[in-house]
Amino acid sequence: MASSLRRCNLGLILSRFQSISGRSSNGGTRLRRLSTAMISEERVSPYSEGAGNKSINLFSAINQALHIALETDSRAYVFGEDVGFGGVFRCTTGLSDRFGKQRVFNTPLCEQGIVGFAVGLAAMGNRAIAEIQFADYIFPAFDQIVNEAAKFRYRSGNQFNCGGLTIRAPYGAVGHGGHYHSQSPEAFFCHVPGIKVVIPRSPQQAKGLLLSSIRDPNPVVFFEPKWLYRLAVEEVPENDYMLPLSEAEVIREGSDITLVGWGAQLSVMEQACVEAEKDGISCELIDLKTLIPWDKEKIESSVNKTGRLLVSHEAPITGGFGAEISASITERCFLRLEAPVARVCGLDTPFPLVFEPFYLPTKNKILDAIKSTVNY
Repeated sequence: MASSLRRCNLGLILSRFQSISGRSSNGGTRLRRLSTAMISEERVSPYSEGAGNKSINLFSAINQALHIALETDSRAYVFGEDVGFGGVFRCTTGLSDRFGKQRVFNTPLCEQGIVGFAVGLAAMGNRAIAEIQFADYIFPAFDQIVNEAAKFRYRSGNQFNCGGLTIRAPYGAVGHGGHYHSQSPEAFFCHVPGIKVVIPRSPQQAKGLLLSSIRDPNPVVFFEPKWLYRLAVEEVPENDYMLPLSEAEVIREGSDITLVGWGAQLSVMEQACVEAEKDGISCELIDLKTLIPWDKEKIESSVNKTGRLLVSHEAPITGGFGAEISASITERCFLRLEAPVARVCGLDTPFPLVFEPFYLPTKNKILDAIKSTVNY
């Protein structure tokens, strides 16, 4: 699909794609589902004086980032199932009214088509911001992502690329999603050279990281923790700012054990750190933020200091990205480790509905693992 789309002009692509099914995906009829622009890299820091902060939640921060992306680059387009009226999580509210239906539009219920179209659009020098309504339904587009987007630059010898592609997808537990609306599929894409995988933990991080992803000269899969869309609220600068990709952040310093996570799991891990501190255990907590390429050096430096490592994520433990972190740090820090690397992750089962609390890595599970590792 991607190869045929690349031979079309932009107007023809838009008209053909929007008329594939004879209708768009309005009304929620289904539950689910670089060319680098000449943009100045001189961005105001989110921490600058007078930047103008406002307390908002995570989905509003995403919405701000999308407004800025469309405002600052006339070649940016936002599309996906139901995005025209705001999307099921309201992240695209107001975009179509402000920028028009030619730049923000609904697509048919076809994830392979959405990403195939996005690859062609980005290959023509545009910034394609594609939304997959739930990360669980990104799998029909898997071939387009891993065999088209990820390999486009390599197979053409850098003559062509689709670096202006960003794929947004809500992921992870939501409290009532069950096995088709709660999955964490990030590890599948971390195995593929040529794309970046980014997951924010908070509104401020979401806005800065999304703008960086959209403007990055490589295809990016951007997973948004749906649990935090309305739950996470913090002061977010209203200005245009970007946060660096592939740079982990130490959000809590400690000396006894290093904890590494991403997305919504960071808040759970921080609660465990607070409880561990009551028992005299000092935890260093690190947000990985970008899973591929990930910041090995920062994790290695922390583990060399603490001598212990615990990784936690919602995805099943077998083949999860925590396994890659564990293997890499064991190789790099073997002589400094004072205990085996611990992993507290989801279970190796389909994501359950009523048994979700038993499946998820909770504060108490992490706390028990911290104590076991420190007392090893």
